[in-house]
Amino acid sequence: MQQLGQGTGPLRGVRVVEIAGIGPGPHGCQILADLGADVIRVERPGGGRLGGGPHDLTNRGRPSVALDLKRPEAVQTVLRLAESADVLVEGMRPGVAERLGLGPDDCRARNPRLVYARMTGWGQDGPLAGAAGHDITYIATAGALFGLGQDADRPHFPMNLLGDFGGGSTYLVIGILAALLEARTSGEGQVVDAAIVDGTAHLQTMFYGQLAGGTHHADRRMSGVLDGGLPFYDVYATSDRRHVAVGPLERQFYAELCERLRPFLGDREMPGQFDMTRFGEMRETLAATFATRTMAEWAETFEGTDSCVAPVLTLIEAAEHPHLAARGTLVEHEGLLQPAPAPRFSRTPPTLGAPPAAAAGAHTREALAAWGIDDVDALIDDGIAVEAN
Repeated sequence: MQQLGQGTGPLRGVRVVEIAGIGPGPHGCQILADLGADVIRVERPGGGRLGGGPHDLTNRGRPSVALDLKRPEAVQTVLRLAESADVLVEGMRPGVAERLGLGPDDCRARNPRLVYARMTGWGQDGPLAGAAGHDITYIATAGALFGLGQDADRPHFPMNLLGDFGGGSTYLVIGILAALLEARTSGEGQVVDAAIVDGTAHLQTMFYGQLAGGTHHADRRMSGVLDGGLPFYDVYATSDRRHVAVGPLERQFYAELCERLRPFLGDREMPGQFDMTRFGEMRETLAATFATRTMAEWAETFEGTDSCVAPVLTLIEAAEHPHLAARGTLVEHEGLLQPAPAPRFSRTPPTLGAPPAAAAGAHTREALAAWGIDDVDALIDDGIAVEAN
């Protein structure tokens, strides 16, 4: 197990109690652990409904403790952990933590400096706060799903990258870091209400500006600059049924694209970049031309140029790409291919810590002891805390 306090990175020494959840909560705590925070993950005995186990990389870098939170003694143990923590993260439905006796008032009565971070889809209030949901329903309600996908007839969802991790865990971590910084000045913690709908809406700031300026259309897809409305910002199929991403928005980059395509155009020609009357012809020309060669051949043609053309790679291919390989963007650690910590720091570089726990409670005894819980044996003997076999 990674020793408490030995993580590297700019958050070294920050102590975080994570009440295990799914999706954005674990990913947010993974980011904190990646950046050096000492995170202790409190799980239910036997683990949760989704995720977990040795391949769940969102659980990397932190020990797993199993506590039966239906038992008052387990709740008291979490409160004791909160006494020495800087942050507590929970992702339960509004009101559940309070009913357990682990709400913000309960925890901050023990530790007024505590940043209490809450990760939900709908937020802590509003008509839908108590309803179930998942990434796809949150981004739909936030207005983001409508315009996704270069298909005029229906939207397409980008796995759970946009809601859970873009509007969710990213804003959870931003909120935690901002509250930690403020607490250093005020001496007081506070509650961070991170909601996927809020973060996803915030990600669309640029498009609301374009909507106001008349360059983005809220009621139809493939009508704007970045949603497939422009033929020179789109994805095209290649001869081997793969794809290339094309995006030379600036005039000089479009000119570079045209120059490098010239040998392959045959009797076709590329129209002027902003001649909207010929956008249909431009799209047909690009589609027909890219269909004549393989993705790898196009990658060789455009690699390192200002044409803004790139192959659409798989996860494995991305790890093998020379640029990502040179930067160590994706690495093999403890036998698992995974993203390296991001972003990068010149003086306090983070490093990958422990792999994901094989089972909930894999580190119960040593992690609780490392956090100053002095009656661990009694908790285990009484079934309040559970060690995984």
